Amino acid sequence: MTDHPLTIAHAHQLADLVAKYDGRAPRYTSYPTAVQFTPAVDEAAYRGWLGALPAAEPVSLYVHVPFCARLCWYCGCNTRAVNRHEPIGEYLQLLVKEARLLGAALPARLRVQAIHLGGGSPNMLTPADLDALFEALGEVFDLAPDREVAAELDPTSLTRDWVQAAARHGLNRASLGVQNLDPAVQTAVNRDETAEEVAEAMGWLRAAGVGSVNIDLMYGLPHQTLANTLATVEAVLRLRPERIALFGYAHVPWMKAHQQLIDEGALPGPAARLEQAEGAAERLAEAGYVRIGLDHFARQDDDMAVALQEGRLKRNFQGYTTDAAGTLLGLGASAIGRLPQGYVQNSAAEVAWRAAVSQGCLPVARGVALTPDDRFRGEIIERLMCDLAVDLREVCARHGRSFSAVSEPLARLAPFVRDGLVRLDRDRLEVVGHGRLVVRSVAAAFDTYFAPDAARHAKAL
Repeated sequence: MTDHPLTIAHAHQLADLVAKYDGRAPRYTSYPTAVQFTPAVDEAAYRGWLGALPAAEPVSLYVHVPFCARLCWYCGCNTRAVNRHEPIGEYLQLLVKEARLLGAALPARLRVQAIHLGGGSPNMLTPADLDALFEALGEVFDLAPDREVAAELDPTSLTRDWVQAAARHGLNRASLGVQNLDPAVQTAVNRDETAEEVAEAMGWLRAAGVGSVNIDLMYGLPHQTLANTLATVEAVLRLRPERIALFGYAHVPWMKAHQQLIDEGALPGPAARLEQAEGAAERLAEAGYVRIGLDHFARQDDDMAVALQEGRLKRNFQGYTTDAAGTLLGLGASAIGRLPQGYVQNSAAEVAWRAAVSQGCLPVARGVALTPDDRFRGEIIERLMCDLAVDLREVCARHGRSFSAVSEPLARLAPFVRDGLVRLDRDRLEVVGHGRLVVRSVAAAFDTYFAPDAARHAKAL
């Protein structure tokens, strides 16, 4: 078991990496990224895109539930803390209405192959709320019997009854937010949670037949160290989840005001963050988990590890995914959808979303229509983020481009090549060694919209 700091030589390598490459870069859960979304994609545009969807092709759904029992200070999600059910019940009624408005704009009763409940904490919905939501979705869409149903869950507010209700509606994937189990770290981010609570939640999920469980961990939180990171990893490994996500805390208090409650003096520096990330990654690999892309790990027999091996891994706003649907329809405040023509996002402000749906309008607020160049660059970026490699000549040929179309990005990557982070072997570009840690910056070389000094993105390391 790895229970010691990284070697001195390794630590020096990480320090050098930080000194040279710790800029800001997008997470590339889409391309173009949400920064490029504008009001030019409005309700009328969205209705046109919806009406043109192929009736025979299955779609996926994302349902956003912007409520939590508490507000964790590190959180970057669109959510708020509530201690009454009334606003949640009212929100649910509008979710049902939005689903029906969406159905009316579609060319047919489309088949749904995957449903993702995100937030916030979807387990803030009651079992009766879940019944009402899935009844409405079943009225509007053809829910495939073998559909994937996933939910992001807060173990401290989860109940056995909720899990059983969700299982009745097909829940077969779940993600438990854990982050870090050290009491000092939890106090510093307003999230008290015990290993026993997580284990109990896992037990309920397993008993209900949920066959795939992911556990979210973080590094870079206040008072977080390599030691308490590895202790949390050990506690999680005892539960044998199919997947583990290891996210770096993004401190952006100018975007998320509640992050101002975090003591910046207690945040680990860039080198310490990397030590936590790499120490945890080494331990997970030692335990048999396959390292996937930037921040995911999966057991070797898990669908995600298999998808990586077969070159069909995808990336969307929930991170890495095996969902192959070409269309993702979003429901709820701030929900993002992906259609063949481009991306759309609902009003992020819950008040504006409620008002639009109440008036019988699809609550889209902004988006971006994809250009041929976006599709070309987006494929390169997605393959780099997923596979850490891409055959540039093949992608150029698929999009009717000459190889000279990537000459400028390759020139920008010259420092990465010199430092042994990227290798260009004929036409194949591959991220190697510690390059995985800066893959977002490698991908940014192909991003024509990217502004290196933009504070709107999180640090790359």
